[in-house]
Amino acid sequence: MEKVYVAVGNDVQEGFATLEWTLRKWSSSQISIVILHADINRDYVYTYYGKLPASYVNDENVDFLNKSEQGKLNKVLHQYIAFCGQVKTETLNIEKYDGPIDKRILQLISSLQIPKLVMGITFLKSFSLKYGLNGWKHIQRKKPDFCELYLTSGGKLFFLKEENNEGFIEDELGEMVAKLSKKRGSFKDCFGKMFPENAKSPRTSPSSSSTSIDSPPIWEKCVEEIEEYFNHLLESNADAHLEFLHVSNHSIEHDIPKNLNSTQQTDYLRIKIGEARDTIHLKRREAKESGIRYSKAEWAINLCNTRTGDLEARMNEETKKRVDAEKDLNTIRDELTENRFTLEQKKSKLNSTLEIHRELSNKLISLTLAKSRNEEHLSKMIRKRGGMIQEIEKLRKQKDVLHRRIEFCRDKDAIEMVTRLNELNFIYKEFTADEIRAGTENFSGHCRIKCSGDFTNVYRARIHQTTVAVKLYGYGIKQVSQEEFDIKVKVLSHVQHPHLVAMMGFCKELKCIVFEYMHQNCLRNYLSSNSGKKQGLNWHARVDIAAEICSGLTYLHLTKPKPMIHGSLNLASILLDRNNVAKLHGFRLDFSYDESDIRSDIQDFGSLVLQLLTGRRWCGSVGEVLDQRAGEWPLEVAMELARIGIRCSCTHSEEDAYIGMTMVMKEIEVVRKKADVIAAAVGLSVNELCMDMDDQTIIPSSFVCPILKDIMEDPHIASDGFSYELGAIKHWLGLGHNTSPMTNLALDHNRLTPNRVLRSLIQDWRNKRSISHHM
Repeated sequence: MEKVYVAVGNDVQEGFATLEWTLRKWSSSQISIVILHADINRDYVYTYYGKLPASYVNDENVDFLNKSEQGKLNKVLHQYIAFCGQVKTETLNIEKYDGPIDKRILQLISSLQIPKLVMGITFLKSFSLKYGLNGWKHIQRKKPDFCELYLTSGGKLFFLKEENNEGFIEDELGEMVAKLSKKRGSFKDCFGKMFPENAKSPRTSPSSSSTSIDSPPIWEKCVEEIEEYFNHLLESNADAHLEFLHVSNHSIEHDIPKNLNSTQQTDYLRIKIGEARDTIHLKRREAKESGIRYSKAEWAINLCNTRTGDLEARMNEETKKRVDAEKDLNTIRDELTENRFTLEQKKSKLNSTLEIHRELSNKLISLTLAKSRNEEHLSKMIRKRGGMIQEIEKLRKQKDVLHRRIEFCRDKDAIEMVTRLNELNFIYKEFTADEIRAGTENFSGHCRIKCSGDFTNVYRARIHQTTVAVKLYGYGIKQVSQEEFDIKVKVLSHVQHPHLVAMMGFCKELKCIVFEYMHQNCLRNYLSSNSGKKQGLNWHARVDIAAEICSGLTYLHLTKPKPMIHGSLNLASILLDRNNVAKLHGFRLDFSYDESDIRSDIQDFGSLVLQLLTGRRWCGSVGEVLDQRAGEWPLEVAMELARIGIRCSCTHSEEDAYIGMTMVMKEIEVVRKKADVIAAAVGLSVNELCMDMDDQTIIPSSFVCPILKDIMEDPHIASDGFSYELGAIKHWLGLGHNTSPMTNLALDHNRLTPNRVLRSLIQDWRNKRSISHHM
């Protein structure tokens, strides 16, 4: 089936006539028709006041008018398709083209491989009036050989040829219908003579604003519209001439026949009178259209007058600016003379300043000698202080031994816990809604946990004689679906690390997760509180906290099979237990992240390290902003820690994200070991607060029963290696459990061994605490 492409314009009747000629031409062939039509012109809108540039109308009205025009176009296309009847018909929209339409048509013929193209004479005018039949001649000369072109008007076929540089249009019988006029000049040519090129646009003026330079002036759009109107008038005259030839030929063809009788002649004249009456109505309509064209011409004249006045105003403005520029130039010359005089004065002052500088240099030499003497005296005082420290060390010997035992037990428990967490997959307890409500006193307000005054959706609870933290996920506007909650539980069950807050269980009904309880609350309380009780951690404890945060964050970034990120690392997301061991919470439980999120975590870690150093947000040099509440910082440790914090805060590239986090962990461990050596030399404990705080309020983690979460009275060692309160572990075994409460592994046996060493340490700790309270 062969395709015939039919190009129609805005004239609906002309379009029907073109389609009728096409169907008549190939009535005996099996063809399909593709209707080519022009898109609506979005540079202009059609209003009750005529066609206006789209820039004159607001965007809302432009959209409405364009939709209206598009609706009319779609309706006409449906009528065209219905007119074709049983012949398969489709439509193809040709968008507006900035260049000549003849080039666009040739491009379509080549790209679509059009074998037959029927074009209505109004189709070219749909794009621009200024091309007309000249564009058709260009198409006819440049078209490929495989394409057959047909030009129609009013349902008749036209041929175009050129003789002696003049164009003639002939119909199918070879009779001349109209003679094309010679090439007419454009309105721009006439307008260019009226206004020189340098005055055509305000953009050529050096004083024009940036807005005039960046966007085309409205005057240029008006010039294009006037030129189109000018060409329309010329085309209208040509059409009127063509119609006149048609009417004249028609009148010649219909002279009164002489073989008619009087009655037939009367009827014939009556018919002619009716045709004359129709002609009168047609002329009246043309007169009305002439009035409209007159109004439009008057509008164009007024616009030109306005443009002339605008150019005169600009010339006056430029003249004034030139006068002002000359005044400014004179002022600048005066200022230059004054500046030269001022420069001479400053030169004389500089010479006197150099004299003062030489005097200060001499004084600096004398002060340097005095400084040397003072440093020698200071060295003697330091040696004397060393002797005093040795005496103090003897007094604290028993206390140091106790703390070292506690640290040994805590490190041993932590190492064993990490090993079990990495090797085992825990089975967590699923609590009932009644247990959660009973433990939180039905989510009472005084059970809600707050950090520095900020209330959260976390509650302190007492469940099975154990203090825990319950976090609700069905809270306020941050409610989660059951599927999201199940994913959080599944992810948390596989995230196990000594420096991440551990999950102990969950409740599906209330959508809450049970975590271990952190007695010292969040790190922000220590760094932002002004109270005496929570005045701050000592510098050694802060170094340990930085290393513990780094350990937890590194674990998240190195999680397999896909890394995890925290997403909101800050002081409030760092919790401390009884021994001021730091643990992370509130990290993201999904895997939707990119490399920028990892870099953001490293930058947040750097900010945290700097806040541990300064007690506030970072600014200035290290020596000027160190937090004095932490005691006397060793300068070497503080500088190393500050260097790590600043480097992490300035992380930008993906390479920093991977190399930086693996290297930071090694570097911060070196700083931690150096801090341990210095702390041991001065007798400072890892868990010791500043001197104005009550250090006996800290409960070592090894003193707390893992089941009851309270200080043990009679600790006993089970076969899993952990110490428990005797009554609690017996109750556990009495319920039929044969697994460890800590590792969930099967116990080798049920025998319990008294831990007399740990009981003695607990008793000594209680005695010292009692003595300190009485003092």
